[in-house]
Amino acid sequence: MAPGAPATSEVVAAYAHRADVPSSAWNELLARACRQIDIIGYSFLFLPEQTVNLAKVIADKCSNGCKVRIAVANPDSRQTRERDKLEGLNGTLPARIRTTLTHLQPISAVPSVQVRCHETHLYSAIYRFDDEMLVTPYLVMAHGFEHPALHLRRLGPYGIFATYADHFESLWSTTKAISHDTN
Repeated sequence: MAPGAPATSEVVAAYAHRADVPSSAWNELLARACRQIDIIGYSFLFLPEQTVNLAKVIADKCSNGCKVRIAVANPDSRQTRERDKLEGLNGTLPARIRTTLTHLQPISAVPSVQVRCHETHLYSAIYRFDDEMLVTPYLVMAHGFEHPALHLRRLGPYGIFATYADHFESLWSTTKAISHDTN
């Protein structure tokens, strides 16, 4: 695909809400990933809750050469407090982030896994599995499960997938190591 070419063919599926993405789709994407898994969002607590063995799956993938980068929001940041207020979560978002970090604790010592925090106002969450990803563009005042979701597949260097992959890299460059006070 050349610059400026139609990229909508990269959209495998579009869902009205993240909650509409079947858990089997998440599991299949995770199972097929063998080179790279990148995740950035606020808490994405649903992911370790619906994938009970998430830490083991990730650890196994890493033992076969997969690289994993995960960034949650800093639970103590101004951006997290503002997102919590926007979504009407009544102060529960920091606890959700800490719970996600607790689920990820077993993989924190795996050499090819990096778990970090960001302090950025996100406008979408990105879940990349090799050359496929799920992206959830955020809607103001909507809860995470209510946001729409796009399943994308890379077809070339200039499509929608590449735009979100580049965006992830830009965001990742601002992330920080997790302090022990955070989790």
